[in-house]
Amino acid sequence: MHVTKLNLNNFRNYRELSLEFDSHLNIITGPNAQGKTNLLEGLVFASIGKSHRGRDEDLPTWGSDFFRISVDFFKQERDFKIEIRWQEKKKKILINGVQKKKIGELLGNLNTVLFAPEDLQMVKGGPGERRKFLDLEISQLNPTYYHDLQQFIKILSQRNNLLKQISQGFTSAAMLEIWDQQLVDWGAKIYFKRIEILKKFNPLARLMHRKITNGKETLEIQYISSVGQEKETQSNYQEVWRNLIEISRKEEIRKGFTIYGPHRDDLRFVVNNIDMRYFGSQGQQRTTALAVKLAELELVKSEIGHYPVLLLDDVMSELDDLRQKYLLQTIQEKIQTFITTTNDRFFEPLGYGKVFNIYQGEIKQ
Repeated sequence: MHVTKLNLNNFRNYRELSLEFDSHLNIITGPNAQGKTNLLEGLVFASIGKSHRGRDEDLPTWGSDFFRISVDFFKQERDFKIEIRWQEKKKKILINGVQKKKIGELLGNLNTVLFAPEDLQMVKGGPGERRKFLDLEISQLNPTYYHDLQQFIKILSQRNNLLKQISQGFTSAAMLEIWDQQLVDWGAKIYFKRIEILKKFNPLARLMHRKITNGKETLEIQYISSVGQEKETQSNYQEVWRNLIEISRKEEIRKGFTIYGPHRDDLRFVVNNIDMRYFGSQGQQRTTALAVKLAELELVKSEIGHYPVLLLDDVMSELDDLRQKYLLQTIQEKIQTFITTTNDRFFEPLGYGKVFNIYQGEIKQ
């Protein structure tokens, strides 16, 4: 899979932009705050239907009320085109000219893996960052999961609203029974799909981490469920969760939100029996984040038969020489990669690809 062309209209600081890319390496260089990340953001939007760093309303060029993104790419011996138009808080998604009604129909067409400095928060940030990472990865591989997740979030929101109404005396607690069953039914689907993917992902992350550290460290990704230890069957998981709901009924009504479920779960990154979130050095945290991102590439390859497009947003300056070297060796001529940087000296030894220089929204190849 590789992107051949990107067109942006009224997107961030680009009124009109059209670029054609190398099938292997594309280096986007220039001073800070010139629009390098905006190019990657356009590719991310075409991949998952939203920005990774802002609201849709923030994306149109100043003074404009709409934007358009168009991406041409080659996949499985065929040419594809994704076009997304946004205006008045409405998205219009077209794939090869055919309009799609839902984001779920977009996911999985253009697979991307983004690695940016903020991805360190995946290791050292709160549980929400790690759930977001896992849910997005699974959604790109399995759009059905995205649908299930949206259903679960909808039911969870309605149940939380009901809990608040009960706590304020506006309705009866008996109304919860209907939502309880729906919650555990949809939540069980989320839980077991996460566990299934992690069983495939864990060995890949462990292998990547051992390679980067020359076998000195071992990474283990643990799933921490609010419902307790890993359950073998869906019925067992639902039964345990229903019991917890009954036990915590008064507390949930008092607090006004659902205490147990996949929305409260977490991942733990453990290196040589040390929890990286609390006790890892900055170097170990960066190595863990890099290993996880490289494992993402291999997971996508194993699941869909080809590598995704890799987007590296100013990460080379965050890595030491050893990690830089390993990253470049991994991507070399087998994964289409887009790299933003203020200094392209890292890539001179590679001797291939295209270099785009950006200054004040103007691009020169």
